[in-house]
This record gives sequence, C-alpha cells and structure tokens, in this order.
Amino acid sequence: MKTYKPTTPSKRHQTTVTYRKVLTTSEPLKALTHGFKRSVGRNNQGRITTRHKGGGHKRLYREIDFMYNKHDIPAKIASIEYDPNRNAFIGIAVYADGEKRYVVIPKTVKVGDKFIVSEKAPLTVGNRLPLKLIPVGTFVYNVEIKPGNGGKLARGAGTFGQVVANDLGYTNVKMPSTEVRKVSENAWASIGEVSNSEFKLQNFGKAGRSRWKGIRPTVRGTAMNPVDHPHGGGEGRQGRGLRRAKTMWGKPSGKGQKTRTPKKYSNMWIVSRRKVGKSKKA
Repeated sequence: MKTYKPTTPSKRHQTTVTYRKVLTTSEPLKALTHGFKRSVGRNNQGRITTRHKGGGHKRLYREIDFMYNKHDIPAKIASIEYDPNRNAFIGIAVYADGEKRYVVIPKTVKVGDKFIVSEKAPLTVGNRLPLKLIPVGTFVYNVEIKPGNGGKLARGAGTFGQVVANDLGYTNVKMPSTEVRKVSENAWASIGEVSNSEFKLQNFGKAGRSRWKGIRPTVRGTAMNPVDHPHGGGEGRQGRGLRRAKTMWGKPSGKGQKTRTPKKYSNMWIVSRRKVGKSKKA
C-alpha cells in the first residue's frame, strides 16, 4: 500500500494500491473496448432502485472473457492493466492462434506467464479445469454455476473459493462469504485467487474520491425525521428506539439478522449458510 505525507487533511489517512509496481501499460486495447452508459442505480423508468449511486468519472468498458471457451489452446499474458469497472486487475491473454482476449488476472501471475483451459491442464495458478478434476482444498476463482455458462462466482479482488468435497455429481465449494454451496462437478473453475488483494485496505481520504467513483453520500436513519425512516425523530441525538435495526422500508437489516428470502430458488444448493459477524473470522 502507498501512504502519503499529511500535506492536507485528506492526505493524512489516504492509502492507495501501488499500481506502478503492478501495471505494465496505461492504455487499453482499443479493439476490446467500447463506450457504455452506467445505470447508476436507476431502472428503465429512471427511478432509483439502489440508493447512493450516481455521477462519477466517465468510463470505457473493457470486454472481459468469463466464458473461457477456447479449450486446449495455450495462452500467454501480454499485459496487466487497470479496469475502472472492477476492482481486480485485468490483462490481455494472447492465444496460440493469435486471438486476444481480456481476462481477470490471478494473484502471483506476471507478464509472460502462460495458462491453458483444458481437462488435462496441470494444477498451476491460472489454468482452468472442471471442478471434478480439482483436488479438495484447492483455491479456485471465476467459478461457473452451470457448465458452459461462464464464470460467476469469486471474481472480486482478492477473493477465492475452496473445493471442499466431491459427491454424487456435485462439488461443494466454500464461497468467499464462508457459505458452502453445491455446484455441478462439470462446471469449470480457474486455479488460484483473484489479484489486487490490497484493494479492501484502501482509504479514499476524502469524500471527493468517492464521488469520482460514482458513490453518493449515505445518510444515517437516526439523522432523519420519523416520516423518512423508522429510526428517525427525537429531540437531539437519540438511539433508534427499536430492538431490531430496520431499513427505510421497515425490513430487518444488519446486526446479524437474516435478510435472505426464506424460499429463495437457490436454497437447495446451499450446504451451510454463511457465517456473519465476529464468528466469520473463526
């Protein structure tokens, strides 16, 4: 991590990832980029469906390959780049047939390293295999939920899943959230963990950097009026006055309360629920 001398109040606590030591190029490959309009938390009617989003710097979208459908063709990492649309590092993979694709870079991989998507691939970082061929205890990322549907799980910076067991056509994978989930043993996954694990240690230092990233301010419920939030109201600073924390719409929130839909479609695939709070670290 990079720290700064306290020349201003915002610099005093600011920390950033040392990109200069990791990235190898500053300009993306034009053929794999295009412009796009961010939804900034609005639906197709323009109404806010997710609060605290909006504004931010204009971004160029990099087309990332999560399908990895070029089997048995070795590829070499030609660059490591920054992507404004995700927190992990990306890089250009140049396949032996000449095709170039952007991929999410795993930790410890450097320019010039090779990987292959194959059922016969060795168990080295970056290689991609079906889950049934990956030994128990191995760290994996970019895990498919359905075979051939592209990587969906463990794609964020510093995250990884862990193969826990293989049984009856399914593989039990421990998610970054500590949830253990059943996935088809024919689904593919990459060996290793996602790059940029220091991302979560950053301190933006000032509100303006959050605004550049498209993050708008969050107002506490206790600072609102009763008409705006269940925690609002009272003369001066008050506690919330409720045993359980609530959202703006009266639903349970935080503090270890279960917020998952009781009859969610994916319940049948969960072997053990995620741990919350202090016990998660154990």
